[in-house]
Amino acid sequence: MVKLRRRSLPRVLLLFCFATAFLLGLAGQAMAQGEGGEVLVAEVDGIINPVSQRYITRAIERGERDGVEAVIILLDTPGGLLSSTREAFEGLLNAEVPTVVFVSPRGAQAASAGTFITAAANFAVMAPGSSIGAATPVGSGGEELPDTIKSKATNAAAADMRAIAAERGRNAEALESTVLEAESFSAEEAVELRVVDFIAEDVNDLLLKLDGMTATVAGGERTLETRGASTRRLNMSLIDRFLYILADPNISFILLSVGGLAVVVEILNPGLIFPGLTGVLCLTLAFMSLGNLPVNWAGAALILLGVALIVAEFYVAGFGILGIGGIVSFIIGGLLLFAHFGSPSPTEPSLGVSLWVLIPLAAVVAAVGLWVMMTIVRQHKVERVLDMSPEIGSEGVATTDLDPRGTVRLNTQIWTAYSKYGSIVHSGEAVRVVAKEGAVLAVVPAREPDNPTSLTERDG
Repeated sequence: MVKLRRRSLPRVLLLFCFATAFLLGLAGQAMAQGEGGEVLVAEVDGIINPVSQRYITRAIERGERDGVEAVIILLDTPGGLLSSTREAFEGLLNAEVPTVVFVSPRGAQAASAGTFITAAANFAVMAPGSSIGAATPVGSGGEELPDTIKSKATNAAAADMRAIAAERGRNAEALESTVLEAESFSAEEAVELRVVDFIAEDVNDLLLKLDGMTATVAGGERTLETRGASTRRLNMSLIDRFLYILADPNISFILLSVGGLAVVVEILNPGLIFPGLTGVLCLTLAFMSLGNLPVNWAGAALILLGVALIVAEFYVAGFGILGIGGIVSFIIGGLLLFAHFGSPSPTEPSLGVSLWVLIPLAAVVAAVGLWVMMTIVRQHKVERVLDMSPEIGSEGVATTDLDPRGTVRLNTQIWTAYSKYGSIVHSGEAVRVVAKEGAVLAVVPAREPDNPTSLTERDG
């Protein structure tokens, strides 16, 4: 027994060493994770609309739920919808997790709506070469508006900016000037004026500089431990990505135009099925797209009216008036689709349908409408010709021998015909129609009665 125990002692010691090393490794990993923690990174590249706003809100909620060190939003935007901007910066101001808006990469901008969102984060950071500002209301085409400082929307936006600056301890005067005077700042100027906190080269540099800083959140104060923190990307869902792609003025215009054309063709020619299904699908996608953009519904109505007039031109003898009116209505509708005539918005970028899309699409809609309608009219003409078969008793001339089948001419039309009772009818002989079987006529010589039995009885 003693010998067995001595032999097993090295094995016990070896097992103990392995177990100790394993536990020390786990402890070291846990300490490393506890030291650096985790940060959540979301990226917004484009217009601030309901889709991107929901993405920002979801990132904040996910960060709160997972207890991350901070939520970092990489931002590059020319502006966006005022309603979406308000919801985004309200979410940042009320977040229970430290938030960082990083205007990145180099050359990125936080214009208009981006200025509000950047200023509302706990930490506003910019990459070298980036810019921020220019939140003054402008017209729908980007033109300067008169007396913008006196505008109700401008004053309200300036008040929002002052409130954000006071909440985050930033330079209220400099931030307000981005609204009242369309001021823009480079990264260096923004840091010098205390519009943002500091400059970072990239996310790793950002994490090093954030380490040890204190943020005031909804639940109190938090000291960040981001040195060596791991980063986790939060990507948009497939549906959000699809909706974000659709939220483009040119795409929405194309979908609305094609959908309207297809639906009108289906209404005027019920039973074609394919145009109706295509039209409903395109219009559904168009309305989903327009729901994420500042649309002028009068422009949408003019586009659909223009499509209807173009198609109606081929049904009504209007000497081209309906077609010309339809093209004019279509083009005006495209120009007005995103025109804004109410109070100017301090956050929305200049939106509109590109003329490089509008003019060619107007020509394509007119050409496609012409082709479709000519095809349908040609088909109707063929059907009418088939329906205009000779009446029973009509007389004509055989153009070939009917033995028993051949062709006959009635008026100016050539018809396939056969001799009703089997008698041979020679070419050039007069014939009379006694029956119709689709597009084939049954004829007898014009000198004979319709029923040969009656002829036999008469001769007898």
